[in-house]
Amino acid sequence: MPTIRPVARRLVILGSTGSIGTQALDVVARSGGELEPVALSADSDWRALVRQAEDHGVRRIALASPDAAAQASEAWTGGEVLAGPDGLVELVTESGCDIVLNAIVGSAGLLATVATLGEGIDLALANKESLVVGGELVMQLAEATGAQIVPVDSEHSALHQLIAAERPGTIERLVLTASGGPFRGYTHRQLEQVTAEQALAHPTWTMGGKITIDSATLMNKGLEVIEAHHLFGTRYEQIDVVVHPQSIVHSFVQLCDGASLAHLGYPDMRVPISYALHHPGRVDVPVDPLDLVAVGALTFEPPDLDAFPCLRLAREAGMTGGTAPCTLNAANEVAVHAFLSGRLAFVAIPAVIEETLSLIEVSRLHSFDALTEADAQARTFAAELVARRAAA
Repeated sequence: MPTIRPVARRLVILGSTGSIGTQALDVVARSGGELEPVALSADSDWRALVRQAEDHGVRRIALASPDAAAQASEAWTGGEVLAGPDGLVELVTESGCDIVLNAIVGSAGLLATVATLGEGIDLALANKESLVVGGELVMQLAEATGAQIVPVDSEHSALHQLIAAERPGTIERLVLTASGGPFRGYTHRQLEQVTAEQALAHPTWTMGGKITIDSATLMNKGLEVIEAHHLFGTRYEQIDVVVHPQSIVHSFVQLCDGASLAHLGYPDMRVPISYALHHPGRVDVPVDPLDLVAVGALTFEPPDLDAFPCLRLAREAGMTGGTAPCTLNAANEVAVHAFLSGRLAFVAIPAVIEETLSLIEVSRLHSFDALTEADAQARTFAAELVARRAAA
């Protein structure tokens, strides 16, 4: 009898030229036709995006930058080029896709998340800011439309798999692991002297600039705590963080009977990407099987909240709720950009965030418009604080 091939799963990749996006395309290329990319997007790197479209037979692309989109339209005749936020929404809603991988960096990814879930399309979520900024509204939207959210972060992918195997009510605690970043063990005094080049040298993962700095400040782990709260409906008091420099244990859960279950593996983002894109199935991924004898030892330690207060600030903002996480995220994006451009010291990143949070009144989260207003206000305040520090 002839072999019946499964119908290809039509896929949109947003942020396809970044670290997650390029690894996702590697997963697609190895899928044997089970995944079919139908649309791609990027921020401004139109040349790389066009190359990806040509390599994967994609005929619709979008660029957040209108100037970059104009250049792509002039240079590429192989398909349609969309521009700006409206173009990104059109790319998603008119693609006829089965799943969207949102790998856009920062709060800019929220619009794509809302567009995807609003259409009832399943979402592979690598943009943690979508849940940090608008988690309550995003989860309500997914429930209303029946769309699934499968996380792509290695920690949340691990938790997703561990939780799925348990009956409701059996899980007592979620524990996210953190590598500790390039400055693990540094004191506050030592951190006063670090440079952007040092902060970008992550010991384990290869990521974009913003996420790498977030990892160095431990803000990335703070954002993941908020994300886990929304994804799994878990109270903040039941979510812990431990520093695990080997990055072998991606997360673990503690159960009501005293047992703990962990998800282990060598750090390779293609594993959680493949899990999200093929869910609920699994396929081969070309990674080495874990050899615990070769690893030798797994170590764990508590995070240093005095040297790295961003983790504390994120947890506090999450517990406050309303627009506080949105304010936190916006101030962080402004501060990280200022650090990368040499206008702000590393240790001033949490200082700007904390002061912004203290200056802005928290409002209830009643609509996505409220998020837009809170985001804009926080960016204005944070930019003013950065400017004052730069002038001092």
